[in-house]
Amino acid sequence: MGRCQPRRSPTANRLVAAVRLVHPAPAAAVVALTVALAAILTAQSGRPPGLRLLLTVLSVAGSQIATGAFNDLADRHRDARARPEKPIPAGELGPRAAALIGLGGLALHAASSAALGGLALVLGATATGSALLYDFALSRRPASVVPYLVSFGILPAWIAAGIEVPLSRVLPAMLLVAPFAAAAHLANALRDFEADRAGGSRSLVQVLGRGRSRAAALALALGVGVAVGVAFSLGGQLRPLPLALGALGLAAVAQGAWSARRLWYGMLLAAVCWTAGWALATGGL
Repeated sequence: MGRCQPRRSPTANRLVAAVRLVHPAPAAAVVALTVALAAILTAQSGRPPGLRLLLTVLSVAGSQIATGAFNDLADRHRDARARPEKPIPAGELGPRAAALIGLGGLALHAASSAALGGLALVLGATATGSALLYDFALSRRPASVVPYLVSFGILPAWIAAGIEVPLSRVLPAMLLVAPFAAAAHLANALRDFEADRAGGSRSLVQVLGRGRSRAAALALALGVGVAVGVAFSLGGQLRPLPLALGALGLAAVAQGAWSARRLWYGMLLAAVCWTAGWALATGGL
């Protein structure tokens, strides 16, 4: 006889559905990236972790919650045909509940950002607004990559402003984010290639096609990792820990050559590794 599986309560089912709604893997990766960069920059500035670091993390987390929830809300009709297992089309959460979760994320983001001051508030609002523009307007258009470039390009400055580090400290990282953000967009969209095509999407991935999109994502991401490693090596900044983090990120991206899903999750890991490695290599910590 098979073992009986314990049945979750309706409340537990809704909680699990709410977690799935906000796209937990990319949200966790962005929050982990934020924690790593904020903690390293704070330590390099000679200050202990404090309230500003916590508020910065909460601001980014709220933005991620809102972005994920509103993405599923905006895509619910397409998902009913192509991804019926997702929380809204599966009936695990209604559109109203999804909207409330998204609004809750926005409230957390806005309150945390406002407490950090005007610059962090403006940068956070711009990054979040760009992400919401993707959710509601650009995700199925050739310009779908633009919000990725804007939101992820702003993120290092948003973190620096939150913890009161000069923006000049993260300017090189902002310049490096662009090709990696483009690669991340391609990798993310590749996972839903068939569903998006069936729904009439004309996102950048649909315009380029599956093969060229995967090749471009791999080339852009690996190119960023290799270029940064070479630059640090030539400048004598490549110490053991940053080197190990860089190599782990390269391996994570490279293993994604075998499937779109593996590429996406590999890039999430690489983003965290390379952010921490860059901050350590350039800060003398």
